[in-house]
Amino acid sequence: MVRFGNVIDSAGSVVPLFRQQIKEGGPVTVTHRNITRYFMSIPEAVQLVLQAGSMAKGGDVFVLDMGDPIKILDLAYKMIHLSGLKPIDNNNPDGDIQINFTGLRPGEKLYEELLIGDDVIQSKHPRIMQAREEKLKMEDVLIFIEMIKKSRDSQNESIIKDLLLKYVKGYTTEYEYK
Repeated sequence: MVRFGNVIDSAGSVVPLFRQQIKEGGPVTVTHRNITRYFMSIPEAVQLVLQAGSMAKGGDVFVLDMGDPIKILDLAYKMIHLSGLKPIDNNNPDGDIQINFTGLRPGEKLYEELLIGDDVIQSKHPRIMQAREEKLKMEDVLIFIEMIKKSRDSQNESIIKDLLLKYVKGYTTEYEYK
């Protein structure tokens, strides 16, 4: 498995969304003023994923070095300026494009976490790290799956949460907004 942030201009990226919103005259929607995300280009992501795959021995978790995170609000401003337009804000009330803040969605974090733990070692490649994470035994996974199925069938959400708390390191039922 390879973990990494956002791929610029991919289907799930904010770049095509911002581009469309700017083309339509706005507003550009940003969830939160301080939200940040990691980005890399499509060729860069493909090359690093392939290189990580060539190092894999089975069950490995690799994490790509994404550089520094980018503030989404800064990205919105930059895209508006690159389009030859000006954002409407306190400094420029007569601008061209409004930026609206929509608020974080449930479970969405301000800061992207590529790792749940901090047990990481450097691989042979300078931009690829390897996470050393706890693994469950296969028999525990199978028992866990059966227990979730039974809880789902009885629509007992609290048992599923208890199972996740017990078996998934780092899982919490509390959302943390930073």
